Amino acid sequence: MPLYKTRTAALYGVEALPIDVEVDLYQGQPGVFVTVGLPDTAVRESRERIKSSLVHSGFGYPRKAITINLAPANIRKEGAAFDLPIALGILGAMGALEAGALSQYLVAGELSLDGSLRPIRGALPMAICARNVGATRLIVPAENAAEAAMVEGVEVFGFRHLTEVAKLFSENGSCQPQQPQVATARSERGEPFLDFSDVRGQETVKRAMEVAAAGGHNILLVGPPGSGKTMLAKRLPGILPDLSLEEALETTKVNSVAGVLKPSSGLLRERPFRAPHHGISNAGLVGGGSGMPRAGEVSLAHNGVLFLDEFPEFPRNILELLRQPLEDGDITIVRGAVSLTFPSCFMLVAAMNPCPCGYFGDPHRECRCTPPQIQRYVGKISGPLLDRIDIHVETPPVKYRELHSTPQAESSSAIRQRVVAAREIQLQRGFANARMPTKVLRELCQLDAAGERTLEAAVERMGLSARAHDRILKTARTIADLAGEPAIGVRHLAEAVQYRSLDRTYWV
Repeated sequence: MPLYKTRTAALYGVEALPIDVEVDLYQGQPGVFVTVGLPDTAVRESRERIKSSLVHSGFGYPRKAITINLAPANIRKEGAAFDLPIALGILGAMGALEAGALSQYLVAGELSLDGSLRPIRGALPMAICARNVGATRLIVPAENAAEAAMVEGVEVFGFRHLTEVAKLFSENGSCQPQQPQVATARSERGEPFLDFSDVRGQETVKRAMEVAAAGGHNILLVGPPGSGKTMLAKRLPGILPDLSLEEALETTKVNSVAGVLKPSSGLLRERPFRAPHHGISNAGLVGGGSGMPRAGEVSLAHNGVLFLDEFPEFPRNILELLRQPLEDGDITIVRGAVSLTFPSCFMLVAAMNPCPCGYFGDPHRECRCTPPQIQRYVGKISGPLLDRIDIHVETPPVKYRELHSTPQAESSSAIRQRVVAAREIQLQRGFANARMPTKVLRELCQLDAAGERTLEAAVERMGLSARAHDRILKTARTIADLAGEPAIGVRHLAEAVQYRSLDRTYWV
């Protein structure tokens, strides 16, 4: 049986494409091992891993020339997940596996020199690919089985060694498929989130955070060092609703492809919270890199929170890259002939000082910055980027009596109940308010005569753009949803306008 075929998948963005692995053994110089079909370095190096694993697993190694074809040839193949399907193809060509034994299987896995299997990236999209091409069974390393088993219609088998995989196809071979298991949220496992009750004072800011969480709005915190900006941001995940099933699948897929999913974990339930340092590169933030583009922090924060502390310290060219994902909910990366789109629908939480020294406007500390220095500092954040941040709120220094106040602050669980109730209202509309389509904005955000006058005065006085006008309406809609009221009132609109007041204070 000189020619044998198996099936695997290649990662392409956050999707997986089916790949046919054709193994041909022929009379030629022993030791010749040629891989064709646009393989990268890791795929070409599989020769040594496969040879060693076959020998150490007791199967021996054919004394023939070997040609491996990965089809279709126009798709670039990256990574070590091709090791296992190639090894099984060689075993089949050697006669150790029956013809057609792998016809219903899609196989992926990296081999160690001793034949043991190592975890791979992208097991979940590979399982989806298997279902799409009609492969009813999937073989992956044991650490990836729980993740892949979340896809209905595909039996997933997880193994730890090449010999275990080979035994599955022997006469007496049998194995039970992995059962789906949904990972529980951290709060359900008894590991509580950081709680808002730990935060003393800052009631106005906590209210703004509640509004942001309720509608999925982006928020900017401006205040001096030590005012609690980072402390507040880290507590935001504790008041967000759990991921829906569709969101959980998307989030797990992105994390799986990026290789940051924990081993043996099932479907993710917690919303991501990503906080990159301001020294991050372009590729690190939005994705890219050499070879096939990889997901960046904006995609790893999909359906969660992206926290950018020291906002103006990020290079301006990197901040400008946020405009597309903030507007569209995805990011398109073009590298040569490859164009990939990654999901990037996240809540942006940005924190910054009001000036380089941090004490502009502080009643107790003197600011040492000159007006040109302040303007250069805040000018790193462009107007179009600010327009895409719905809520701007000031975090003043916390007073001594607030730090030592006896009454317990409101807990995250109490705030979360209101947030979830508001999200339920929005779920019936089919979208969060921050992602409200323009074509339904006027219908869902209708104002009475008093509201029209209030909004007109705010736009004229503050010189707001059309985008800022729409975002005020979306924020007001969220405030009304939190109050359980069907119509936007003047008080809802006034609160939404208040969250844009820093446009006039700092960016003039």
